[in-house]
Amino acid sequence: MNATATRRKTAVALLAVGAVLAAAPTAAAEPDVAPAAVGPEPAAPAEDSPSSIACKQFSAALSYAASNYEDFAYASAGGGNYVDYANPEVRNSNVVGRTALREAASTAWGASTTPGLSGDISAPMQSWSLRATKLLLVMGVHGGGNTLNDTANALNADAHNTQMACALAGTPAV
Repeated sequence: MNATATRRKTAVALLAVGAVLAAAPTAAAEPDVAPAAVGPEPAAPAEDSPSSIACKQFSAALSYAASNYEDFAYASAGGGNYVDYANPEVRNSNVVGRTALREAASTAWGASTTPGLSGDISAPMQSWSLRATKLLLVMGVHGGGNTLNDTANALNADAHNTQMACALAGTPAV
């Protein structure tokens, strides 16, 4: 048997199997059987629970830091490892960004020490706070673009980890 004949037989066999599967019933459910109970949804934490309080504080800190760091990120982007700190736009946004990071790091650290807060939530908050402090120090000593990017990427990973921890606790940090 040659290769062409083998391919044709294989194609016919696959078409036959496809036709059989297409004609088969898609579901064989019995209509008078009640659906299985899913169970109650987990209750959302109270508005004044430690996780709710801390996650809201962290969310506010994150928003504040992001909105004020953004101008510096745009002003300093595009030069590879070189950042023109003599540029007035870079210089001004650097001051604003550092100030916001300092305040946000303090707020995030305070949120992480909320009494009764689970370590699963407080640990990434503390890591974020420390990395925010590192980023503001890198900005203050006029660090290069690569160091800024690496530190900001690690900071973003900590923010993501904190948001996931808050979401798992039922109190999303948005």
